[in-house]
Amino acid sequence: MRIRDLHVQPISRKSALPMIIDRHYMHKIPPMSAAFGLLYNENLIGVVTYGVSASMTLRRGVCGTEEAQNVFELTRLWTEDFSPKNAESYLIGQSLKMLKKEIIVTFAEISAGHVGTIYQASNFIYVGLSAKRTDWKVKGKEHLHSATIADEFRGLKNRSALMREKYGDDFYLLPRSRKHKYIYFNAKKKRRRELISKLKYQVQPYPKKNNFKDIGEAA
Repeated sequence: MRIRDLHVQPISRKSALPMIIDRHYMHKIPPMSAAFGLLYNENLIGVVTYGVSASMTLRRGVCGTEEAQNVFELTRLWTEDFSPKNAESYLIGQSLKMLKKEIIVTFAEISAGHVGTIYQASNFIYVGLSAKRTDWKVKGKEHLHSATIADEFRGLKNRSALMREKYGDDFYLLPRSRKHKYIYFNAKKKRRRELISKLKYQVQPYPKKNNFKDIGEAA
C-alpha cells in the first residue's frame, strides 16, 4: 500500500463516529462539523474531524473577535496502524483543501506523550503551550465539557459559587493537562499574510519529544 493508492473524501458523521469512539485513544465524541475519510479500495482506514471549539475564548484568541467565526478545531485524527508512512499528514492536507474555514487550531496531548509531530509535518504553526486552567466537574458527569456544565449560569457572576451551591460536594475543580497548541492558516498568499498579521500568539520553534516529560496533569 502506497500513498498514491489512497484518496480522501468527505464522510458522514455516522460513518466517522464508530472509528472515533472505538479506535481513537480518547474514546469520546468530539465537536464535529466536518469529517473526512482516508480510503483504500473503498475501505475506511483513517478519519479526521473538525468542529467548532466549545471555548469562545479560544476562537476569539487566535486572530481576534472579527475572525472568531472563521475558526475550526481539528478535533480527532486516526489512521489504521498498517497505513503507509505519511498517511496522517496526507489525510490532513487533502482534507484542508476541502474545508471552508481558514483558521484551524489543534492540540497535541502532552499527557499522552504527544508533541505534534504530525502537525509539524503538515506545516502547522506552533504557538506554545495551552494556558494553565482548571475544569469544572460534577461527579457522574465527568464526560461533559466545563462550558457545558456552566451553560445554565452563563453571564452570571460567581458561577463557581453558584455551581457549588447547586451540586454541593459533587462539584469539584480538576487541573487541566496542558497541551501543545498548533495553528494552520488555510488560505493563500495575500489572505494568508493578512491572517498571520492578526495572530495573537507568538510563533515558536517546534517542540521535540522528551522536552516536556515533566509536565503532568496539574502543570
